[in-house]
Amino acid sequence: MKVCIITGSSGLIGSESVAFFASKFDKIIGIDNNMRAVFFGQDASTEWNTIRLKENIKNFEHYSADIRNMEAVESIFAKYKSSISLIVHTAAQPSHDWAAREPITDFTVNANGTLNLLEATRLHCPEAVFIFTSTNKVYGDTPNFLPLIENEHRWEIAESHPYFKEGIDENMSIDHTKHSLFGASKVAADVLVQEYGRYFGMNTGVFRGGCLTGPNHSGTQLHGFLSYLMKCAITGDKYTVFGYKGKQVRDNIHSWDLVNMFWFFYQNPQQGEVYNAGGGRFSNCSMAEAITLCQEITGKEMNYAYSETNRIGDHIWWISDLSKFRNHYPGWSWKYDIRDILSQIHKNMSARQHVTQTG
Repeated sequence: MKVCIITGSSGLIGSESVAFFASKFDKIIGIDNNMRAVFFGQDASTEWNTIRLKENIKNFEHYSADIRNMEAVESIFAKYKSSISLIVHTAAQPSHDWAAREPITDFTVNANGTLNLLEATRLHCPEAVFIFTSTNKVYGDTPNFLPLIENEHRWEIAESHPYFKEGIDENMSIDHTKHSLFGASKVAADVLVQEYGRYFGMNTGVFRGGCLTGPNHSGTQLHGFLSYLMKCAITGDKYTVFGYKGKQVRDNIHSWDLVNMFWFFYQNPQQGEVYNAGGGRFSNCSMAEAITLCQEITGKEMNYAYSETNRIGDHIWWISDLSKFRNHYPGWSWKYDIRDILSQIHKNMSARQHVTQTG
């Protein structure tokens, strides 16, 4: 029997992983205790997704366990032992702003939780592939010191710069930079995953995501900007743009495209390898451009305001260079661009709102 364990299984990347890997493994074990509702309130609850997965994925089994609890984590791993072939670790506290409110909770979820999972893997299934969803926030605010140029609707890097063609690669330093406390806890987890790969010879991969997005995102003001932006576009709720004239640029990768990266890595794993994972030049937008797209898709004017105060550790311009991953796995490429993503979010969110209103 081949078992895949997925943490944060009711979240965006976790639930996409459950659906993607269900046909490729005999059993999918999901670990998710709906901490997103604790972090961001009931509007961000992923309980609807847990119910959906239980109903639709026949070989899916859900555990409401806290990854900070080593006893709970190890009991799951001890049950399946060497049958475990893949661990996809997506569970996290994902917000800059929230991390500053409760630094200990943030660090213990992101860093200690990751350590618990790595150690359980080493003890019970050391041959398994361990995939960690890290973040581009491990680079701190270093990208903000790049030679950026202000255009009409976005910031852009100078055409003469090496990053112009493909984006920012994995060689950018993660040192001597302001990260936000969230970024710091993810750095700790990121390096731990690398170390277990290099020190213990385990098959571990770190995927430093740009904006991870898709139709199953429970977006809120503090996390999941495309999902929350579209939610505001549909409902008419006011959206606040924080700093940089609304021209800050993000690359956005569809959850399916990211999980497909995981699949390629699983089939030919590395030990302690690190990849930037985002939409790259294929799928990116500024905040201003995203608002325009939302208005085009919904056919409604958005209700939004602008605040001069940018978020701590926020990037002015981020586009991921995926050249390293594509060189290692030449069969992989993107499937969904920014318009595809927003259209899917709109369709899914409209349907969910209709069910809520009529149910």
